[in-house]
Amino acid sequence: MKEITLLQPAKIVFGTGCTEQFCKDYTAMGLKRLFILTAPVIRPMIAEMTATLNAAGVATEIYDEIRQEPSVNDFKKILEAARRFGADSVLGVGGGSVLDVCKLVATLVDSEQQIEDLFGIGFINKRGKWFACMPTTSGTGSEVSPNAILLDERDALKKGVVSPHLMADAAYIDPKLTWTVPAKITAETGMDALTHCIEAYTNKFAHPVIDVYALEGIRLIAHNLLRAVKDGKDVEAREALSLGSMYGGLCLGPVNTAAVHALSYPIGGEFHISHGLSNAILLPSVMRFNCSANVKKYAQVAVACGVEPCATDEETAMKGVEFITQLSKDCGIPTTLTEIGIPQTAVERMAKAAMNVQRLLKNNPREVTEEDAKAIYSSLY
Repeated sequence: MKEITLLQPAKIVFGTGCTEQFCKDYTAMGLKRLFILTAPVIRPMIAEMTATLNAAGVATEIYDEIRQEPSVNDFKKILEAARRFGADSVLGVGGGSVLDVCKLVATLVDSEQQIEDLFGIGFINKRGKWFACMPTTSGTGSEVSPNAILLDERDALKKGVVSPHLMADAAYIDPKLTWTVPAKITAETGMDALTHCIEAYTNKFAHPVIDVYALEGIRLIAHNLLRAVKDGKDVEAREALSLGSMYGGLCLGPVNTAAVHALSYPIGGEFHISHGLSNAILLPSVMRFNCSANVKKYAQVAVACGVEPCATDEETAMKGVEFITQLSKDCGIPTTLTEIGIPQTAVERMAKAAMNVQRLLKNNPREVTEEDAKAIYSSLY
């Protein structure tokens, strides 16, 4: 069996209501200046937590102006705010973009490295300040991954920073924080998490250690996403999605994603479409493209989704693609690029841009050429 390294936070706390544990753990460490990254809608949800920290003598500063898809320039402004505050620790409470920025701020607040030099794998030269991640969506799994994504305005392309130094010191995954997430965001982030698991399981570099997380993540998300979209306070469904999202995040470090994510980056970079929505639209088409390269595993994906096995793996795999397509529709997600306002004239430049994301395309079970990328995009009109 080939070697694999599974990175994860030093501490993972999972469970409804576990945000209370964060205050106890944090104050016990003796840290005193906590820079908190979040979003305006989430700020009231952490008011009690910050009050508890302040009463214990912890100085906090809350930055809640993170855009849905933060750019390099956005990040630089946030980093400067953390430096002015004199942060000795950082907490991210929010969706994937908030958590990604948290990881990068903690890493670079005392560093002379420049963010533009860190895109790619393994370029961060040292660990930064202590930081924790607290997700409020069930999507990116960023709280347990060594990855962070920013929009690089120079190339109108979202780019990734990957390093073991971006692994959180602690992750507090409280499904209660997801109860008020709107149905649309629940659907899109849930499809992002499902994509993580499917791409990890069918990946060229898939591994039995990670397959366990990926398959269980597929099962949990496929069986509970629509329930949570229909009823945001379905506690059982929310807990299942939070767990499935975490499993997807654990897949990202050792195996990572593939063509769906690579093709989604130009959509988000140029047209500012949310990452989850881009992935959801692309996923069925990329699955069809890839199926012949790993039909047995795609059949297993289908079964994990709840599809009854057919006479052949090919038939089962295609039923799985149909299931994913229907799940997206049932959750209210568009199925074409036309529906989200992307003109067909953009296909050629999106395909060209996607070819720059080789760190992910190299993982795909089937080689993707620029012509293939054009064909996949074109099939979505």
